[in-house]
Amino acid sequence: MFSLKGKVALITGSTKGIGKSIAEEMANLGAKVVISSRKADACDKVAAEFTARGQEALAVPCNVGDKAAAQSLVDTVMNKWGRIDSLVCNAASNPHFGPLTTATDDVFDKIMSTNVKSVFWLANMVLPTMAERGEGGSMIIISSIGALRGSQVLGLYGTSKAAEAGLARALAVQWGDKNIRVNTILPGLVKTDFAKALWSDENRLKSREAATPLRRIGQPKDIGGVAAFLACEAGAFVTGQMIVVDGGVTVSGS
Repeated sequence: MFSLKGKVALITGSTKGIGKSIAEEMANLGAKVVISSRKADACDKVAAEFTARGQEALAVPCNVGDKAAAQSLVDTVMNKWGRIDSLVCNAASNPHFGPLTTATDDVFDKIMSTNVKSVFWLANMVLPTMAERGEGGSMIIISSIGALRGSQVLGLYGTSKAAEAGLARALAVQWGDKNIRVNTILPGLVKTDFAKALWSDENRLKSREAATPLRRIGQPKDIGGVAAFLACEAGAFVTGQMIVVDGGVTVSGS
């Protein structure tokens, strides 16, 4: 039940952090993986790490906020391997840290385009081909516990992540009869460059660890393993769900 041999996994934002960990765990289970982010040199470097381990990896740079680039990404994968079995939408943007009153329209549009509209685009580009093949498949959206909680400084980001969860539910209903499963993973604070502002301050980190039942923040592999599970047969009856992976923060009364 825990095998991805012969499967193809496309993971956006996969040259570092959570995305790279997801690619690693899926490759470890036998999947061919697509490494994608905005910078071509970063994609090439990470893909080379996989091939050096004897794993199959394809580097395809892409700015998911550009619809034409997203379509080119999908077309490149299909031309190379002829299928996409797991679509993981991990690439995200958060150019605003502060109250909603200081966010500009441009910032709002960038966050929603990168975090939400790109997921909508990729779903409509990939899921129909999964359905036509008749073997089912999996789509995984990396959301955030920000989808469940309000924030003084991450309000727009959290709003975009809540929208992702809503989109996943709609897609799960639409594609369920084709055996295509769509889920969101909601990480808590994970030690990545993307979230560095939240864990690099020692006092802030200690406070967060104390409020977390497991007494630590997450590591990228904590999310990678859950994504791999959802892509495997082991997750075959899971769809439309928000799976919280936060060390217990959201259930703690602290």
